[in-house]
Amino acid sequence: MKPVSLVAALVFSLVAIAHLLRLIFQTEVLVEGTVVPLGVSIVGFIIPAALAVGLWREAKSAPPAL
Repeated sequence: MKPVSLVAALVFSLVAIAHLLRLIFQTEVLVEGTVVPLGVSIVGFIIPAALAVGLWREAKSAPPAL
């Protein structure tokens, strides 16, 4: 796995984990005094998690770099 791919997969994973923890602990997030609904974290978990998994799979199936 190339270093940039590894870093990107880790960043996507951390974002997904942060959103998952918000869902588990029901943490309230305020943006300029407005509560951000938990539904945002559902999407915020699914998309980065899918990107991290896809990036990891792509890197594992790619032929080794020369």
